Amino acid sequence: MLTRRAAILLFALAATAAHAGEVADFYKGKQVKLIVGYGPGGGYDVYARLVARHLGKYIPGNPLVIVQNMPGAGSLRAVNYLYTAAPRDGTTLAAFSRDMPLLGLIGGNSNVEFDPRKFTWLGSSSSYGNDAYLMFVRKDAAVKSIADARRPGGPPLVLGGTAEGSSGNDVAAVLRDALGLNIKQVLGYPDSNALYLAVDRKEVDGRDAGYSSVKSSHPQWLKLGSNMHVLVQFGRATRHPDFPDVPTARKLAQTDEGRALIELAEIPYRLSRPFAAPPGVPADRAKALQAAFLAVHKDPEYLKEAAKLNVDVSPIDGAEALAAINRIAAAPPALLDKMKALLAGHKKKDKGHK
Repeated sequence: MLTRRAAILLFALAATAAHAGEVADFYKGKQVKLIVGYGPGGGYDVYARLVARHLGKYIPGNPLVIVQNMPGAGSLRAVNYLYTAAPRDGTTLAAFSRDMPLLGLIGGNSNVEFDPRKFTWLGSSSSYGNDAYLMFVRKDAAVKSIADARRPGGPPLVLGGTAEGSSGNDVAAVLRDALGLNIKQVLGYPDSNALYLAVDRKEVDGRDAGYSSVKSSHPQWLKLGSNMHVLVQFGRATRHPDFPDVPTARKLAQTDEGRALIELAEIPYRLSRPFAAPPGVPADRAKALQAAFLAVHKDPEYLKEAAKLNVDVSPIDGAEALAAINRIAAAPPALLDKMKALLAGHKKKDKGHK
């Protein structure tokens, strides 16, 4: 005769198997759409397509996963779509800027239509364990050092950017304030590839970009004899081992307030390549998607491809991603207000390139 405990265990196992069967039945023969908030070829697109090539085999029912690019407003268009219009049945996912949760929490932007705490978080392909966000500047630019960028009355450091909400734009705004740098941003480039081209053509002096993204998308900047050098690294408490002579933003901060601002802005790098589904996905499908996402990052073929593409693989799960978002939400209100005012201010000052 079964004990009560054994009966409960058997019932739970049967229920789990039944749910798995229902999830497989739902996904069998279907397509899962993975929306990327940027155009083809940039860092977020590289990560999304890499995940998409392997995700279907770990989702029960093995659906076909297809990628759809939805660029606009630094991926804000895609995030708003995911929150307000995408099907909530587990057939639509999105990859978007790491700064979108911060943008959604600080308020003050009438175009934001989402609460990042309500998404169904799958996790992040990178937690920046092996990466860094770098300020690349042309060696022939008028500003050649942090000291040059701080010099009163000196020429501005002209950096290119896309639209609001993208990491490069917001990092530049934070560094301008926290480090006292004379930075002018030229915003409005459609995607990362356009930014690389703008720097190479001398339309701007440089840009902020992730190390792994540059390695995979524009490696010529890292070659010996390149006309590019790095002035500061962001998103890390310590220096990246490949850039031992480049100071961190925290180290260069001139005040305690500036350092606190930098640390707040660096929290999103914990979910550097975020993936999410809409709110309200049925619990069994959400759990299956979350498990599949983590399984992808242990897949030998995925890891082999990631190594070829020079992308960082240091994944976190959905719970860890949400914990990072909650850390932002729990920041002192005065600090969040400072960030809101800072980002709003730089969008008024900086103009598009057209």
